[in-house]
Amino acid sequence: MDRSDAFALVQENIPNRNLISHCVAVEAIMEALAGHFDLPAEEQARWALAGLLHDLDYAETAEDPARHGLVTAEMLEGRVDGEIVHAILAHADKAPRESLMDRALYAADPTTGFIVAAALVRPEKKLDVVVVASLKKRWKEKAFARGASRDQMATCEEFGLDRDEFLALSLSAMQARAGELGL
Repeated sequence: MDRSDAFALVQENIPNRNLISHCVAVEAIMEALAGHFDLPAEEQARWALAGLLHDLDYAETAEDPARHGLVTAEMLEGRVDGEIVHAILAHADKAPRESLMDRALYAADPTTGFIVAAALVRPEKKLDVVVVASLKKRWKEKAFARGASRDQMATCEEFGLDRDEFLALSLSAMQARAGELGL
């Protein structure tokens, strides 16, 4: 499956524009992480696909989180490779996080909401004014972006990035796609 087919599938299955933007943001972070690890271009594309497709079933499973990830796995069977499906299952705690891709997707998922929240509290409401120092400051505020699990984001250390490196890489990836994200 190429990126345009994957994006069409996202648009077909996710009616919420903010959730589509979330999927694109996770795609951007995953691609940047794959680049950081010097993976070949084809691997970077696979990682990006995992990010883009990771919440494909969210509209269908929002009221039944026990099925989240499982429905996506069914939808993607035979359309993408097993490693992508496994990473999607692992991000939803439906499979163990074993591979680097699994761990990266798990950490990237809540990070987008945290970074978007940091942009939205600014008067400009733009990603380009967000800096890592403000993300570090907001990290300590439990009420800020409450839904963005700090513990889950901190698992970036499992793949060799400290929190500040991970936040900087994630922010940069999202800033590069700010226009597409509407921020």
